[in-house]
Parts: sequence; C-alpha cells; structure tokens
Amino acid sequence: MEKEKALAVIKELSNANGVSGFEDEVVAVLKKYGKEIGELSEDRIRNLFLKRQENKENQPIVHLDAHTDEVGFMVQAIKPNGTLVFLTIGGWIASNIPAHRVRIRNSDGVYVPGIIASQPPHFMSEADRNKPLDVGEMVIDIGSLSYEETVNDFKIKIGAPVVPDVAFEYFPEKERMFGKAFDCRIGCAAMLDTIGRFQGKELPVNVIGSFSSQEEVGDRGIKVAIKEVQPDIAIVFEGCPADDTFSEPHMIQSALNKGPMLRHMDVLMITNPRFQKFALDIAEKHTIPVQESVRKGGGTNGAVINLAEKGVPTIVLGIPVRYAHTHHSIVSFSDYQHAVNLAVKIIEELDAATIASF
Repeated sequence: MEKEKALAVIKELSNANGVSGFEDEVVAVLKKYGKEIGELSEDRIRNLFLKRQENKENQPIVHLDAHTDEVGFMVQAIKPNGTLVFLTIGGWIASNIPAHRVRIRNSDGVYVPGIIASQPPHFMSEADRNKPLDVGEMVIDIGSLSYEETVNDFKIKIGAPVVPDVAFEYFPEKERMFGKAFDCRIGCAAMLDTIGRFQGKELPVNVIGSFSSQEEVGDRGIKVAIKEVQPDIAIVFEGCPADDTFSEPHMIQSALNKGPMLRHMDVLMITNPRFQKFALDIAEKHTIPVQESVRKGGGTNGAVINLAEKGVPTIVLGIPVRYAHTHHSIVSFSDYQHAVNLAVKIIEELDAATIASF
C-alpha cells in the first residue's frame, strides 16, 4: 500500500467511532478497503473476515488478527439536571478521564458532543482535593439543562456508547501520527496492508484475516472467530503500549521509532519460542528493526488463539502506541511500515513443513 493511501486508511480507522460492541463504523471502513483485496464475510458478533482469493484447499492456514474496538464508555443513567452517569468500557485509569471531549451516540445514530466533568476545584474541600478521583463522581455534560431535554431533544438514552472526541493528525516532518484508538486500529491498517501485498501471488499457505470485535472487554470476538478460521499458525497485530516516556532506559522495550515489538510473554501467554525465534531471525535477515519485550501485565487475542484446538503457534506483532487507553495517542509511521514488512517476510517463508516444526 502506498504511503498516502496507508495514511488515508489509518486516518479513517482512527476517526471511526467504535467502542466494544459498537464497531459498525470501523467495520464499514474495513469493508470499503478490504473489498479491493479479497473475499469478505461477517458473523453476528461483528467479526469481519478477509480471505485471499488465491487461497487453495488443503494448505496450512495462516491466521492474521487485529481487533476493531476501542476503549470508551457507556451511558448508565441520566440525572435530573441532564448530565449523564457513565461506566467505562475497557481499561481506563480514572485520572485520565475527566476534562476531555467525548461523543455520545443518540437514538438516531448521531454522535452528540459532550465533556467529561468532575467537581470544579472551586467547590472542593481540602479532603476532596486529596482523595483519589473516582469514575462514579464524574458525569458527561452535553449542555443540557434537564432530564427531559437530554432524552427528548438530544435523544440520548441509557446504553448509549461514548467515544473520545479526537481527530487524527499527521506530522510529515517527523512521520508521527496523533489520534485516538490506535489500539488497535493501527493493527487493523497493518493487517489490511499485509494481506494486500499478496494480491495475485501464489503462496504455499492460505492467509485469512480476522478483524475481531470486543477485545477490550475480554477477548470476546476472537473466541468466536477462531472457530471460523481454524488456523495452523497465527500472527496477531496489536497497538501495544509504548514505554519510552516513563520507563528507565534499561527497561524500555517498546519505544517509538524503533520498529515493531515481538513479545515473549505477558500475563496471558508465553509466546511459542520456536515461532518467535523464526520471526526474529527473519527480521535480522532482512534488516528490519524490531524490539523484544517481556511483560508482567497485559494480554492480547494471541492468548485465545494460542490455546485453540491442539494449540496454535502464535506471535504478537506490536506497533508501539504512546498513551494507549487514553483519549490521545501517538504512533510512528515507520513502526507501522516495519511491522507490515516483517509480517510479509514471515508469511513468504512459511510452508507446511516449517509450520509443523513449531
């Protein structure tokens, strides 16, 4: 995929509204670009599948995956003054939530702007100032003056999904991308790009991609998708948390502009060491910059795929994202490019015998 088109795809994916369970806009963008590449299908949990038209029977299946959902919120109740009580969807830290703009989907499907508000400092006691902030003390303010105005005029009801109100920006001088939902829309773009690189080419393996739903709330979509794909081996694209702004130098393992990250372990999965070595050797062979990490937390769809059937060798190809699970994130375009290039080289060197050796 040419750079200008790749940036256009990433922009549309980043800007699309799609908290867990409400990924419709993201799926629509992926269908728009995916129909040029291969055969599309969809299941009832909003997983989108992309199969190469060149796939043949009786070949090993290489499963590529990236999740479409983003962290956000849901309206739980409406107060008499018109403000919205909400719950988090996905992993948030309370201190990162207030004083940001959001969009709330109303009953007509229109996204209404709002602000996440907490008690103003002017009305806080000393005890209030010093206690930890709690999500239950925050509200979303859409400018309404009453319950009736919120429901009848703004047409917002309980159960409405809420997303950060952030627009994608690209700074070409440094090739940096700013926006929301790079976890894991940057992975979705990379997977689309990777599959597109094989158009019209013969391979000794079949490639099937799943753009899976609801990863941020317990890897739900992939649990359904794995039954459809039935892979022999898998590569999971992720927008992984960058650690280069708060970690000690010797602990930095997913820095911006240093290439994609291959994770040896997280709280849910120990990566297949043979497939991991294969991927790292290919990166070295083709001089593709890559980072390695060992994590004491976190988890990805790879853990679900890894445990499917008799066990599926799986690696996680992470594109570093600064400030994932907040309203605003930063990604390096070169990390995206290197992730795609590495995935392509890995797939090119896979065959039935190699996969069986893992």
